[in-house]
Amino acid sequence: MTTPFPTGALTDLHTKVETGERLNEAEALAMLESRDLNALGAIASLARARKAGNRATFIVNRYINYSNYCILSCQFCSFARKKRDGDGFELTIDEIVTKAKEALKLGVTELHIVGGLHPSLPYSYYTDMLRTLKALDPQPHLKCFTAVEILHLGRLTRKSTGEILAELRDAGLDSLTGGGAEIFAPDIRPQIAKGKETAEEWASVHRTWHELGGRSTCTMLFGHVESLTDRIDHLRRLRELQDETGGFTGFIPLPFQPENNPVPVEHPPSGFDILRTIAVSRAYLDNIDHVTAYWVGLGLPLAQVALSYGADDLHGTIEEEHIFHMAGANSPQAQTTAAMVQAIREAGRVPVERNTFYEPIREWVGDAKTSNPTPPNLLEDNLATA
Repeated sequence: MTTPFPTGALTDLHTKVETGERLNEAEALAMLESRDLNALGAIASLARARKAGNRATFIVNRYINYSNYCILSCQFCSFARKKRDGDGFELTIDEIVTKAKEALKLGVTELHIVGGLHPSLPYSYYTDMLRTLKALDPQPHLKCFTAVEILHLGRLTRKSTGEILAELRDAGLDSLTGGGAEIFAPDIRPQIAKGKETAEEWASVHRTWHELGGRSTCTMLFGHVESLTDRIDHLRRLRELQDETGGFTGFIPLPFQPENNPVPVEHPPSGFDILRTIAVSRAYLDNIDHVTAYWVGLGLPLAQVALSYGADDLHGTIEEEHIFHMAGANSPQAQTTAAMVQAIREAGRVPVERNTFYEPIREWVGDAKTSNPTPPNLLEDNLATA
């Protein structure tokens, strides 16, 4: 496609972002179609600096997938299994608690828990899991479930989305994950996730959660069979929902993993494509404060580079990740706090450990030889005067 803007349009968009003006869809598409990666990075860096200064964050968290049995058969998914498959798994609540105890010893502040749409687990499994984890230790933030899991529980119990979310909240749910958004375009979504919730249903779950006072993240799966216009349409829908509710804490663009699934992808997302998508997302999503370079999908080196293309977060230490690795990701299963701090430093940013809501817990100041993490109470003072 040819850009609808004349030569020099990126200079004009740089000025527009610099003055805090909102980009429209056509301007975002022009950026996404551009081959001038340096210019895109410069524009995105303006937007990032306004939101995050020179800081880049990470969270000490633990992923727990309670099961990969799923009633759906999404074409893009390499994680889901049927009961007849030999490599499916299903954790008991006691097994989840054991993983949580191990994570607590490592100082995690968040447990990130999702799974497939299990064909037979009772509703009580989910509420009991939340209550048991909160009873174990009330401090770690329970970030659990995707929108389609919430809809699945509603169908299972014949309860409304609002009822399910309120009951899960009362049982201990602290926030929703942003997974499952995939790509919203109605003609593309069935090609990668036939039978999954619609874009409107995904948005409705998050809208309802936000109306209950909850927060969540949002995502986009890109680099498969969608067009660049489809990506901008997806970002537009997220920005409009954020205008309405203000409930999204951050955006996580997820590059498609082409291995181990039947989706016919001719050109998987390259480093160039990943960086330009992150850059445009940062410039366009002016009402979402944080953009994550998900190191599991990008690899840590490219995630470091993304910190110069609009991202201000590297996600978490994670400990155990199944979904992307079963799809073919060859990144490590986990990162240490030290590795995250070093990666951020090498990218020229100030490392900050955050909580689920991107609020600072501690900051590493100075160089690697002389600095120590700033205690939380001092960090608040530093941020207030920065």
